[in-house]
Amino acid sequence: MKHLIDPMDLSLEELDEVLELGEEIYEHPEKYADLAKGKKIATLFYEPSTRTRLSFESAMLDLGGNVIGFSSASDSSVSKGESVEDTVRTVGCFADVIAMRHPNEGAPKLASMMSPVPIINAGDGGHNHPTQTLTDLLTIRKEKGKLDHMTVGLCGDLKFGRTVHSLIKAMSRYHGVKFVLISPKELRVPEYIISDVIEPAGLSYEEVESLEDNIGKLDILYMTRVQRERFFNEADYVRLKDTYILDKKKMKMAKEDMIILHPLPRVNEISPSVDDDPRACYFRQVKYGKFVRMALICKLLGLVPWKQSEEE
Repeated sequence: MKHLIDPMDLSLEELDEVLELGEEIYEHPEKYADLAKGKKIATLFYEPSTRTRLSFESAMLDLGGNVIGFSSASDSSVSKGESVEDTVRTVGCFADVIAMRHPNEGAPKLASMMSPVPIINAGDGGHNHPTQTLTDLLTIRKEKGKLDHMTVGLCGDLKFGRTVHSLIKAMSRYHGVKFVLISPKELRVPEYIISDVIEPAGLSYEEVESLEDNIGKLDILYMTRVQRERFFNEADYVRLKDTYILDKKKMKMAKEDMIILHPLPRVNEISPSVDDDPRACYFRQVKYGKFVRMALICKLLGLVPWKQSEEE
């Protein structure tokens, strides 16, 4: 039984399989409309989510399956003190796959050790968000036609941004990728991301503070919001929340074929005036997310084969 807790849980071959299947479903959704008939996904969301939870649920419904679960811990037996382990053991009796979001880092990993069904990490604290990464990769692949030999700028909250950490891990597996890490000193990417991920992959990177001085060299700009819920000090959040705002003026400095991604929700880090720019991909990104989650569900439930399994 396979789980997806970290983007690196998928081999490069498996990752490519999921992305290829996501593209196939995007092009021909009617072929997959009944593939998961009789199957259920349980969405266990211990903290708020709009896009990720609804994306998982619509993915399963579009595959012909069904959905159960909860959208906040207060709506479940967690409010009575039930452990994560007991919750997944119980829910695993009702569902074929579980998508879990939890504020505590490592909770989905713990769940996977006890669960009778596949666990998908839908975000754990400031740690990982692997299905957002699959969404990001499919978006880049569809919009740029490749995943290698590009300069990727990540801007904003790089310290607490789990989507940033997951994307760096995934993109570090492709040749010729350069990272430009744009953030204030207080929100720099954690040192382990550099020492354990970027440097061992032999990729170049630079840590900078100015978006204006660096936007012109980017093929991809991944904007993030400063996350109020990750701060212990309200004063620090207020001081840093408006550090980077992407607007039409800054976009004039960018390449004509640069693309803008954002995991959403946005607050004010991207001006609405940018939304009509053809380089703004963040709402198309949401759509790609449903199709790549459809592909992942199909793979984890064995509804389509892994090539690796066929070879074995």
